[in-house]
Amino acid sequence: MFLDVLIRRNPSFIEAAQALHQQGLIPPNSYVLDLDKVESNARYFASEAGKLGLKTFAMTKQVGRHSGFCQAVMRGGIEKSVAVDLDCAVSCDRAGMKTGHLGHLVQVPRVHADLAARDLRPDYWTVFSNDKAREAAAAAHRAGREQNLLARIQTSGDVFYRGHEGGFVAEDICAVADMLEALEGGAFAGITTFPALLFDQDTRKVKSTPNLQTLAKAREALAAAGRDRIEVNAPGTNSAVVLSALAEAGATQCEPGNALHGTTPLHAVEDLPEDPAVLYLTEVSHNHGGNAFCFGGGLYIDPVFPKYDVKALVSSEPTTAASALASVEIPDYSAIDYYGMIDATGRVKPKTGDTVVFGFRGQAFVTRANIVGLSGVSRGTPKVTTIENIFGQAAGWPEKAMS
Repeated sequence: MFLDVLIRRNPSFIEAAQALHQQGLIPPNSYVLDLDKVESNARYFASEAGKLGLKTFAMTKQVGRHSGFCQAVMRGGIEKSVAVDLDCAVSCDRAGMKTGHLGHLVQVPRVHADLAARDLRPDYWTVFSNDKAREAAAAAHRAGREQNLLARIQTSGDVFYRGHEGGFVAEDICAVADMLEALEGGAFAGITTFPALLFDQDTRKVKSTPNLQTLAKAREALAAAGRDRIEVNAPGTNSAVVLSALAEAGATQCEPGNALHGTTPLHAVEDLPEDPAVLYLTEVSHNHGGNAFCFGGGLYIDPVFPKYDVKALVSSEPTTAASALASVEIPDYSAIDYYGMIDATGRVKPKTGDTVVFGFRGQAFVTRANIVGLSGVSRGTPKVTTIENIFGQAAGWPEKAMS
C-alpha cells in the first residue's frame, strides 16, 4: 500500500537500501529508516504543533525504538517520547530521548513502578484505575517527587480496539481528579483517551471518534469545577494536517508515530507534508512450485486497510522500475512468517540473493526484525548507521559479519 508512495516520493532511499543490501551491509528481514527524512518530518511536525501550542511526544514502537530514529526526531525538535509500554520508555531513554508520557496504551506493571518513577521520571503518567493511580503516586513519593497523572476516561459509545479497553468513567471525572490530587506523590494533570482520531475507509479521510467528544465534555465539567488549566492528550492517526482539528477540540498534547516516517493511513491516499522514510527489506532464499521464497520475520502488515495485493520490488540491482514489481503472498497472522512467497510465474524471475523491498505500514516492535538506520541519503552519500533489534539494542550484526 505504501510502496507506490515510496517509489514516487523517495526513490533514492529505495535504491540506496538495495545497493547497501547487495554490498552485504544490510541483512535481510530489516526495517530500514531514512534518518534524514525522519529529521525533516519531525522538524515540520514540531513547527506546526508549536504554532498551535501543542506539546508533542514521539511514538517510536512502529520502528523498533531505534536509537538513530530517536536522535533524528530530537534533532528535528521533538525532545521526548510517548512510550507504548515500559520497554519502549527504557529503550528511548537509553537513546537519550526522555519520557514525556508513560502508561498509555500499556499500564506500568506494579513491580516496575519504582523504576519508572525513579529512573524514567515521566512528565505525565496515565492511569486507568484507582489501583494503578495509587501505585504510580506511591512510587513517585518514594522517589521524592510529585507525579503528574493523566486519567484515561471512557463512556458508553467510545471506540476502543479490542484488548485496549479500560479507564475511569468519564462522567465521574471531577471525583477522579479529586482522588488523584489527594494521593501522596500524585497530582491530577489532565485526561486522555485512544483513539481520538481514526482513518475512515469509506471517505478515505481522518475523522474524530466519539472519544474526542468525551474528552471535550470532561474538560468542560472540570472547568466548571474550577480546573480550567488541564492537559488534554488526544493521540491517534496524528499528521501535521490534523493538528488544527485537535487544537480546536481542546487538545493540548499530540503524539506522532507513523507521521514521522510517513505511514499513517492518510499518507497512502494523499500526499501529506511528511515524506515516506521507512521500508522493509529482505532477500530471496529459494524457489519452489512457481514461487520465490523471501526471508520473513518482520512481515507484520498493520491491518489498517482491507487485504490487498501486496507487491514488492525484486532485483539484484538498485531500481524502482515497474518491471521489477511482483505480487507477494504474506502468511496469515495465525502462521509464523518464516517466508513470504513471491509470484515467480510472471515477468519477474527472482533469483537467490535478490533484494526484496516492501512498502507497508509496519509495527516492528511485535516482530523479530532488524532495524537499520541510513544517513546521508538526501546528500547522495548513504551509509548504515546502526543495526538494532526491536529494543533499540545492537542486533548482533557487527560490520565484519556483514562484509
